[in-house]
Amino acid sequence: VDRRQRQMCIRDRFGKDSKDTGSTAVQISILSKRIEVLTKHIQVMKKDVSSRRGLLLLIDKRRKLLKYIKNKNNNQYLDILNKLGLRK
Repeated sequence: VDRRQRQMCIRDRFGKDSKDTGSTAVQISILSKRIEVLTKHIQVMKKDVSSRRGLLLLIDKRRKLLKYIKNKNNNQYLDILNKLGLRK
């Protein structure tokens, strides 16, 4: 499955409609999927420093978005954490 198809599935699951690409929940879920893919890549390619840096930037961006949504709507924050399986 290519990246665009993954993003369409994520939009359908987390977005308000099929064209919702900018909501915080959709952004967090897309970042989480990219983090998952990059983590697997880095486990194989241990010396790929540029990908490691990109991964850390994605993690930081997701952390900031989660902090924003937690302050704005705590119920939605908890729902996103449960759906994505974060912070067990």
